[in-house]
Amino acid sequence: MGLSPVSARSTVDAVLDQLQAQVSGGSWPVGERIPAETDLAARLGVSRPAVREAIRALVHVGVLEVRRGDGTYVRSTADPRPLLRRVAHASIRDFFEVQVAYDVQAARLAALRRTDADLDRLERLLGARDEATGPEAFGTADAAFHLGIAEASRNPVLIEAMRFFIDRLRDTLRDIRLGGEIPEAGPAAHRAVLDAIAARDPDAAAAAAAAVVEPALVALEDLSADAPPESRAPAGGASAGGASTGGVPAGGVSAGGDARGEVVS
Repeated sequence: MGLSPVSARSTVDAVLDQLQAQVSGGSWPVGERIPAETDLAARLGVSRPAVREAIRALVHVGVLEVRRGDGTYVRSTADPRPLLRRVAHASIRDFFEVQVAYDVQAARLAALRRTDADLDRLERLLGARDEATGPEAFGTADAAFHLGIAEASRNPVLIEAMRFFIDRLRDTLRDIRLGGEIPEAGPAAHRAVLDAIAARDPDAAAAAAAAVVEPALVALEDLSADAPPESRAPAGGASAGGASTGGVPAGGVSAGGDARGEVVS
């Protein structure tokens, strides 16, 4: 089975489908190195970023693995597309329920394993988050702070899981901020997480991380209970505030928000 050019519509999905077909069909057996990004992009008639994103998705779900300095190899013939479709159609609340588990464990492990360099980086990331104003900048900065905590955990599985969701985290943070119905936890709540990590207090770090995220679940439960079934849109559709959403929020909310009226994490 060979590769063929893909249409411009849903390019990444189309590339992913073709790469998966090579694996599932046996053209690329387990243990074989797949063609380079430039070769794949030329054969499929797409950009290298589209190929890179499709490969990254398959790496995240364990179909491919990247060997530094050597290339990308087939690791499994499992087909992740049903899982990816379920993720794409999950509700914002579903993502928050996963995110609270990620953030709590990441904060706990970061408190135990962080280095001084990690603290310096997290201080910069938190500063960027607190200074962000527009929805796009805020979503990017907030997601980067939460990913930074995961990276300080030194747990490669947790880090890859966070990276898998990071684009959806960023986009949904941006769009929910535009909607304005979920108040934001604010700088103080996020500072509490970093202070506990700096103090090497895993229990306090976990509690602070939960305090950032869990109130969002309450707010989303309330919004979901008040909305008719047909209006409860999945992530990537319309949020409760009417904004288009692209994925999962990385942070959380408090009941009161702060003076800036920020939303989510």
